Formats: sequence, structure tokens, C-alpha cells
Amino acid sequence: YSYERGPDGKNYAIGGDVSIDTSPVSGDPEATIRKAEQIHSAALAPATPSTQDLRVAAAAALMRTQAQIELTREKSSNKVSAYNHAANDEAVGRFVDVSA
Repeated sequence: YSYERGPDGKNYAIGGDVSIDTSPVSGDPEATIRKAEQIHSAALAPATPSTQDLRVAAAAALMRTQAQIELTREKSSNKVSAYNHAANDEAVGRFVDVSA
């Protein structure tokens, strides 16, 4: 905090900053998205966000977008893998049926 002495001789907080963890959640894009949304909301909570608040909000938006891309890739990869697995099972089944 930054303090200023008032006319009554007492110190009053007039500013300050808070350290927060802005790193993505390793291996969990859904948790990263939730974390980024919380950071974004907190950074924009002040009635008049500072330049630093706006930077943090922008970084959180970027982190959210990157996590959404990662999540989309994971889901696409899982769908392709499931499709390939099903197609392989079907092909093996036909092979077995033909030779039986």
C-alpha cells in the first residue's frame, strides 16, 4: 500500500497493488479458462481500471483464448481418435466375419 498522512496526523492508504498468479493451469484448459475469467473480472472490477489493470485483463483474455484453442484441439483429437478406433474395430470385425 501507499500511504498519505492526513490532516489529523493518521496515515491513510491511497494506493497499492496486489500480486496474483496469472499462469495457466498445467494440463487443464478448462481450469485455465475459469482462472482467466476470474482474473479478467478482478482486473476490471475497479470503477476506473488503471493501465496495469487493463494490461492484466488483456493478458487474462489472451490466456483464456489460448486455453479455449487447446481445449478445442483436445476435443477434436479425441473425436478423431474415437472415430479411428471405431473404424478400426469395424474393419477388424469385417475381417473376422469374412474369415469365419
